[in-house]
Amino acid sequence: MFNRSLAVLLLVAATASAQRLPSNAHPEHYALHLTPDLKAATFTGDETIDVVLAAPSKTITLNALEVTISSVTSGSQTAQVSFDEDKQQATFTFPEALPAGKSTLAIKYAGILNDKLRGFYLSKTKDVADKDGTVKFKGRNYAVTQFESTDARRAFPSFDEPAQKATFDISLTVDKGDVVISNTNQIKDKKEKAIEGQTGGDKHTVSFATTPKMSTYLVAFLVGDFKCSKGSSDGTPIRVCATPDKVKLTKFALKEAEHTLHYYNDYFGIRYPMPKLDMVAIPDFEAGAMENFGCITYRETGLLVDEKNGSVDAKKNVEVDVTHEMAHQWFGDMVTMQWWDNIWLNEGFATWMEGKAAEHLHPEWEFTQDGAATLNAVMGSDSRATTRAIRATADTPAQINEMFDGITYEKGGAVIGMVENFLGEEVFRQGVHNYLTAHLYANATAEDFWNAQTATSHQPVDKIMSSFIDQPGVPLVKVDAHGSSLAVDQSRFFNSPQAPTGAAPQSWTLPLCFKTAAAPHCSLITPETHDVDVPTDAASPLYVNAATKGYFRTEYTPQETAAITAEAETKLSVEERIGYVGDRWALMEAGHGSVGDYLDLALALKNDPNANVLETALGNVQAIDRRIATPQDSERLHALIRKQFEPIYAAAGGPMKKEPEDRMERRSLLFSFLGAADDPAVEKQAETITMQLFSGKDTSDPALNDASVALTAKYGNAAFYDAMKAISQKSTNPSLQQETLFLLANFQDPALVKRTLDYAVSGEVRNQDSYELIIGLLVHSRTQAQAWDYVRNNWDKVHAQLTTSSGQRLVGATGSFCTVAERDEAQSFFATHKVDNAERTLKQVYDASTDCIRLRAAEEPKLKLWLDAQSAQ
Repeated sequence: MFNRSLAVLLLVAATASAQRLPSNAHPEHYALHLTPDLKAATFTGDETIDVVLAAPSKTITLNALEVTISSVTSGSQTAQVSFDEDKQQATFTFPEALPAGKSTLAIKYAGILNDKLRGFYLSKTKDVADKDGTVKFKGRNYAVTQFESTDARRAFPSFDEPAQKATFDISLTVDKGDVVISNTNQIKDKKEKAIEGQTGGDKHTVSFATTPKMSTYLVAFLVGDFKCSKGSSDGTPIRVCATPDKVKLTKFALKEAEHTLHYYNDYFGIRYPMPKLDMVAIPDFEAGAMENFGCITYRETGLLVDEKNGSVDAKKNVEVDVTHEMAHQWFGDMVTMQWWDNIWLNEGFATWMEGKAAEHLHPEWEFTQDGAATLNAVMGSDSRATTRAIRATADTPAQINEMFDGITYEKGGAVIGMVENFLGEEVFRQGVHNYLTAHLYANATAEDFWNAQTATSHQPVDKIMSSFIDQPGVPLVKVDAHGSSLAVDQSRFFNSPQAPTGAAPQSWTLPLCFKTAAAPHCSLITPETHDVDVPTDAASPLYVNAATKGYFRTEYTPQETAAITAEAETKLSVEERIGYVGDRWALMEAGHGSVGDYLDLALALKNDPNANVLETALGNVQAIDRRIATPQDSERLHALIRKQFEPIYAAAGGPMKKEPEDRMERRSLLFSFLGAADDPAVEKQAETITMQLFSGKDTSDPALNDASVALTAKYGNAAFYDAMKAISQKSTNPSLQQETLFLLANFQDPALVKRTLDYAVSGEVRNQDSYELIIGLLVHSRTQAQAWDYVRNNWDKVHAQLTTSSGQRLVGATGSFCTVAERDEAQSFFATHKVDNAERTLKQVYDASTDCIRLRAAEEPKLKLWLDAQSAQ
């Protein structure tokens, strides 16, 4: 599953005790037949499960939640059914013991199509009208599924654990005119008469081929009037499907899927295992996407984009969603983790693989630079005391769902990328192939993966990976060169000057890769290593994280730092400059430098030709403005920004024919940076471009369109607000729809802030999106107080809109609070207004606020002195 914004899937009523199923019964095969009623938002189910009992037993316990079971039989016996709602389990008790070996359970049950975006749930569309008001596509209901991690039990009683793999025969009886999409290919479509007691006309039953052995969380079935674009790759049929009004936006994803499937067939050395591949955009869908075997589901923004006119950012978003989920078809679906404590093995690998495949298919989009920026972000959160190890306890649904975060995805992916960089691409690829081949259609552990890599490479991959997987935090590597020798010292890095009380010393086994004139030269650092040899062809200056592939922070001596800074633009790659800037920022936060040191670095890089380097450097300058500066400091800092960057923006030039993407991105970045610093010329230009855009004219600089609208919204009036809101409601382009919706949180007029908050909890915004509006206002200093008051005073309305992951993300947004009073108020509020699965998040929020409070107290006087010195120049 893919969710770029630290995805977390939640469940209700989780207890603190383990909720594993008894080990006596194991499923071999499910035959599922469901009949959904889309108008009544209900469904009935008729299910048989072939199970194998290790010993005779009168009882069988499996998972079931929010379903009503009317009968359970096995042969001539009828079972009594009891539920343990806390454990989300049902126990079938038979009059006589079922024998050891095979038995078949026949289950009749019913359930609801819920509105919580999990299990078998209801998704809705609205009417789509022409400009003259004629309805082209009538709004309707869809029945769709999302089962990861523990929600298959909401759709059918099941052994809902990843190691309980089985085959599935799936069929659904649905309304005439509706299609059904599931994991495998359709083999039968039989007309039925209307079922008594249900609404709708004639029905038909759609049946699908038997699946391979797979886990319950990878099952999928989708019902509605989906339309599809069709293609193929290496003999495998591929479809990309959407609601009828959006099928025109499926062409780009189809083309990328065709290329990706061929690339993965070659990379893994194992052909795609399913008879077809469907990728389906769902109107209401919380995660970015979900890797159901042979039937991948997506948010509309994760799959649909205008192939000709869509922005590069929108296409990149679709590209990484497609490559991520398709990687799972091998790594996760064909071979699945044994238990949820190793979910990083699925998600970390797919996160790493998405970038590798996307970079191969579209090198012009520079995905490696995005990866370097992402690495900075995840190391930032992983440097707090409240972080966790990649592999952590995950016994209850709540604990399982807390695992779907940046540590699993981004850190897991970064560690895998570090190992590949150390071993070499081909050796690592062969290790992946050997691992998959050894565990086809079965389950595996982290040890299985790294032991395969160790055996293939004859390198201590097991020691490297175990040191990163089983202990929390980020290594800090301190280096000091003495001729041809480099003194190294490692410890755990915390983003505060002092390690937390009671923190035990930590060390890692990690590759230290020197930048050289040819290829990087790597030396393996162990806890016992104190000196390494510097390669004779090492580039000048010394740099020990070549290509920014290592998961660690580096602290150089002051002399080495000065040398790197002086030659960064010419001697370091873009990825290395991004990593270097990230290190300097993190070290400043931890007290290994001052805010003035960092601002000096940012100014030294102000002419950097790369937009991503500038974005990293200048994004931290804006963080200084938000987190450290007083209002008076902020005014002075803005004046300095205008003085330093107006000439650079002017020198960037205007639009040109066949303009390189990076040139446009850099100009847009400088424009936005000056706009945030209240530059009057930029504000006027933004207003002009916005007026051109909304009047239907060609704008003077299309690269600045999005930035202009966002900047104009900051001080926008009610008429402009209404225009933005109308686009978000009426557009049939998912990307434009989402962008304009989220821009409502940019308006700062208190009356418009109130309108946005009311709109977010009104039920008119899809609940997959509504929390984004609230969070957007909570994290901005000028709207934070009003938004927080609103959340507290309207908690019942806010809470009603929260879905699987949004509650945790809402709690997380209060980590931007930067005073003791605000921090303690948030802690107190959420202590009495519980949010599912947010216990760890609330601790992390406390840490984040405390770090901000400490940073402001330590660095604000230094910022004043630095600003004074700049004024004197």
